Amino acid sequence: MIFLVAGCEIGFWVLLVTGLATRYLLRVRRLSNALLISVPMVDVVLLAASVVDLRSGAPASPAHGLAAIYIGVSLAFGPQMIHWADQRFAHRFAGGPVPVKAPKTGPAHAAYERGQWLRHLLAYIVAAAILGIFTLLVGDVHRTLQLWSVMVPWALVLTIDFVISFSYTIAPRKRQGV
Repeated sequence: MIFLVAGCEIGFWVLLVTGLATRYLLRVRRLSNALLISVPMVDVVLLAASVVDLRSGAPASPAHGLAAIYIGVSLAFGPQMIHWADQRFAHRFAGGPVPVKAPKTGPAHAAYERGQWLRHLLAYIVAAAILGIFTLLVGDVHRTLQLWSVMVPWALVLTIDFVISFSYTIAPRKRQGV
């Protein structure tokens, strides 16, 4: 299962880079669209494989929990990552505008960080929902406890991220030299 999660991560980036290269270097729009549309299918493959694995009697493990985390993060941050990569490809290879960078100071930076934390929270909620579905599909809470073991350390990371992200609202970063 760990290798499948790693393979899906690699597949995400291969499809994304290939899709963008096809769009901006080869200028084959239809193929590019097909490749970019297939990027989210990586999540579907991972979800389906995890369900099949669990339903076939495989012991629930933290690796299945990692698959849920991957899907949650992909759904919450995937569109943002794709947009980030698209901006850079367009600028580098197609004369597009200079990519917009995230704000580094002031209230705009604080708002950006809060938004990023909300994405992080969304990823956590999606992963928890997927783990809940896995638990229901297996039908044995005791057999699926290992799935949930990944959520405790992630909750700690989410809490630390909250403190850091929202600290900028209380004490915004100031420009250097001001």
